[in-house]
Amino acid sequence: MKWPSLALAAAFAVPSQAALRFGCSTLTIQRLDPLVQPGRTPSAHVHQIVGGNAFHPNMTSDIGKQGTCTTCTFSEVFSNYWTAHTNGTYKRLPIVQNAPLPNGINGGITIYYTQQDLFSDGNAKMTAFKPGSRMIVGNPTATTRQAIGLRFVCLVDKNTRFPELETFPTESPRGGIMTVHHFPACWDGKTLDPPDHMSHMYNTGKEAFQNAGPCPASHPVCVPQVAYETLWDTTQFNDMWRQGDSNPFVMSYDDSRGYGTHAGYVFGWKGDSLQRAMDSGCMFQGCENGNPLRSQSIQQMNACQVKAMVGGDTGANNCESPRLSSQYGFWTDFTTVSDIARLPGM
Repeated sequence: MKWPSLALAAAFAVPSQAALRFGCSTLTIQRLDPLVQPGRTPSAHVHQIVGGNAFHPNMTSDIGKQGTCTTCTFSEVFSNYWTAHTNGTYKRLPIVQNAPLPNGINGGITIYYTQQDLFSDGNAKMTAFKPGSRMIVGNPTATTRQAIGLRFVCLVDKNTRFPELETFPTESPRGGIMTVHHFPACWDGKTLDPPDHMSHMYNTGKEAFQNAGPCPASHPVCVPQVAYETLWDTTQFNDMWRQGDSNPFVMSYDDSRGYGTHAGYVFGWKGDSLQRAMDSGCMFQGCENGNPLRSQSIQQMNACQVKAMVGGDTGANNCESPRLSSQYGFWTDFTTVSDIARLPGM
């Protein structure tokens, strides 16, 4: 998919000032990936998905026009955001809401659209994503460090933000684990979704929410930097961390380091709502309640769901063994290193 070049328009545009941070409760947890494995049911592994209810194994066209509800704070956000799910002892880890968000959100992900950092609005003109824009970050088959911005945080409590780690924590995460996914923020101005879902974007970002470098000539259009924070409650597994032992978690395709962390994004804001927000000068909660974005209640967020499209256990009670998963062609994302006698339900 192509979009007419916006490089010239961006060069003469008036700088905007805005930074968005909002919660999206869990829409569904299923073995689906409409970007990497469109139409495949089940896909290779389990994801937690948040956002609009147009989510489907085969998503086409402008999903901002297709959805009827969203799990996000802003009722104009019908985008979908997802990350691989996390398990321990073959059970899904609970997902908990982030500290800056209001109480009552059902699991979910904290979403950011920022221009520079968390401490100022920035002064760069941001061009909103266009309908049909899609991208991924990370690679579940990676065995070495990936892009800057794919990190883990060992939580003391929900307010912990540093240090950001390249791999799983090596000490017991007393308050849980946070996964962080930063997407590139430089677009080529033409391609909405290439076959690899990555080459139309370029990353000039630095660690955490630090100011990024300028966009290169090959990818000249500055778009908001999308970032996810997901908090996993590991406290029920604290007794698995024994003195002198290594991290007890492993991704089910034998990634015991965490290099395979990854996330997906499909744009689906209603109309020009994202551009209006990025042009408005609002920051965080100051963008809510019509200033300029319409908001909805936590009850409305939590009520938005999609039906199960894939049968089988996704790990709510049990999950497959990493040593058995390749035989059956699927995997999930954190589990523990040990064998089980049989697959759940068999």
